[in-house]
Amino acid sequence: MAGSPHPLEELRRWIEEAGAAGAPLPSSVAFVTVGGEGRPSARTVSLKRIEQNALVFTSALWTRKARELEGNPHVALLFHWPLLGRQVHITGKAEIAERSLAEELFAERDLANQLQSVVSRQGESITDLQPLRDTHAHLAETTETPPACPQDWGAIRVKPDTVELWREAEDRLHERLLYTRDGVEWALTRLAP
Repeated sequence: MAGSPHPLEELRRWIEEAGAAGAPLPSSVAFVTVGGEGRPSARTVSLKRIEQNALVFTSALWTRKARELEGNPHVALLFHWPLLGRQVHITGKAEIAERSLAEELFAERDLANQLQSVVSRQGESITDLQPLRDTHAHLAETTETPPACPQDWGAIRVKPDTVELWREAEDRLHERLLYTRDGVEWALTRLAP
């Protein structure tokens, strides 16, 4: 692993290589937030976009994840491709992105996912799933144009502070490259396994 001058370009390449190798859902990532009592909370989400200096995700803005980001914007992310023996660990700060980006990304979702966002208040308590399924199925059959992006649905931009690229080695002397943001540039350090 030579070490690209920009870790997000290397991340993009690794995601593409994972997809080409047949890794399932190569852009899935563990997204870790911290709640009000200092307790970490993790879930798997899909990376929507890699920008020059940020990673972009989407979420309903009433979810626990979004509420926790309001109180503490510091996050951790973990990409893991066991098939390739690779991981990418990221720490950084998250912010709700501009509305126009949320609308753009919502429009890129397939209709079933758009309707799910309209029908279900993700993470809220329910007594029965069937009414949601019935409403979703009804809308799927009768909707002639895609729904508008809900006002409480948004894009989340994560600006990394650190990115560690980890590659497994048979001799257990794994390769580890740590990129640390130094203003607008990235400093690269090789770490012992």
